[in-house]
Amino acid sequence: MTYARHILALTAAIIAAPLAAHGFTVGALKIGHPWSRETAPGQSAGGGFLTITNNGKQADRLISATSPAAEQVQIHTVSMPGGVMRMRELPGGLEIPAGSSVALKPGGFHIMLIGLKGPLKQGAMVPAELRFQRAGKVKINFEVEAIAYAGPEGGDHAGH
Repeated sequence: MTYARHILALTAAIIAAPLAAHGFTVGALKIGHPWSRETAPGQSAGGGFLTITNNGKQADRLISATSPAAEQVQIHTVSMPGGVMRMRELPGGLEIPAGSSVALKPGGFHIMLIGLKGPLKQGAMVPAELRFQRAGKVKINFEVEAIAYAGPEGGDHAGH
């Protein structure tokens, strides 16, 4: 490898490192890899997924969220009564116990972006703000992934 190529590769790695981490911190909380899936034109809703780790000594609670990409943002849970998937809003928010992590993922707890103002396109970043009872507000970006993406632990997305 020539000197110039070596410097270029090193520079690219330094620039890409913070992007690959894609995490946010507020107080004792760490928000890991917020992501969403691409949506079809005209689709009115999309999901937001992430992991919240509470490194503090007290529980916290995700109480609300907003995004300029949607008219409304809700915190949802999923249940399967009678084998039928039902999503419902958690009006009191989602508890984040002290010393543990809560995963918001497809088929479980998630953030619902309702009344999308346009399609979510793969590769885009969707800004949002999460509000916690104790830690306060944190601005994040959902990275829009392919429709088939299963999450960072799914193993189908290099670099995350």
